[in-house]
Amino acid sequence: MWRLALLLLMLPVPLAAEEVVLGLSKDQVAITTSFDGSEILIFGAVKREAPIPSGEPLQVIITVAGPSEPVMVRRKARRFGIWVNTDAVEVDAAPSFYAVATTAPLQEVLSDTEDLRWKISIDRAIRSVGAPSQISDAPSFTEALIRIRRASELYQQLEGQVALDQQTLFRTAIDMPSDLTEGGYITRIFLTRNGQVVSSLQTVIDVQKVGMERWLFELSRQSPMVYGLMSLAIAIAAGWGASAGFRMLRNS
Repeated sequence: MWRLALLLLMLPVPLAAEEVVLGLSKDQVAITTSFDGSEILIFGAVKREAPIPSGEPLQVIITVAGPSEPVMVRRKARRFGIWVNTDAVEVDAAPSFYAVATTAPLQEVLSDTEDLRWKISIDRAIRSVGAPSQISDAPSFTEALIRIRRASELYQQLEGQVALDQQTLFRTAIDMPSDLTEGGYITRIFLTRNGQVVSSLQTVIDVQKVGMERWLFELSRQSPMVYGLMSLAIAIAAGWGASAGFRMLRNS
């Protein structure tokens, strides 16, 4: 028996028929005081050890996910003429930014089983385990979070936005908004056939504040009192300067 096991270990491991070779236009995004967003170009190729398989064409899915964090979602209702918070559900983990780009409509390139396994769609990328017992429609809170973040372009579903040439070269561009959260942005590429993932690759884009933005951020965390006094002094100086400017204009 042990000889058979040894022989099995010595057998060559078969290579995947199709593998991803990835490229990024940048693997770091620097947030400065003048930062107004960034475009990430993601491109790559399909490495093959055999001719292109016949049948269903190859499809490509690319996802970019920002750091995940708990989010409290509240529902408002009108009470006695004013809007007040009535119910609240905490979503356990939601990416601060999430984009999924595909070569075709997502439901055509990925089966529901594979989506559940890899958590590729926006709905599956969000983890919400439980809710208070009195909340009977907990999924609607997750739907509200997705709707709000889609409106602010923090969540993007870019169907048909991945170009695939000759079943070999692929590329897409992801627009990242100005209000990005610092951290590692996990980038994943999936190759699929017949809705099944045949190869995947993962890398990370590093998003960090730099320069004055970094200094102010660290000051606000490490010395909040100094940061508050400095902010107050800047506000007073700005107000005084504006007032003096108006007086000069009025007297001129």
